[in-house]
Amino acid sequence: MTVASQVKQTLASLKSMHASFQSLALTSIDEDAKRTFHEVMLTTEEIITDVKARVGELEYEEPQYKGF
Repeated sequence: MTVASQVKQTLASLKSMHASFQSLALTSIDEDAKRTFHEVMLTTEEIITDVKARVGELEYEEPQYKGF
């Protein structure tokens, strides 16, 4: 498995985690839990943005990985 494919797989996992945290933030009854899930969701958004930038760099440096 190439580095590019590993990074893209990680990005997909992060997006899944983000969706799970978002769902938990919306459905939790406990206010502390809601706040915690919301904060973690925001943190994963920042990480997703950074990883997307890295994917862009990898695709620029290695055009054969673009779109995979």
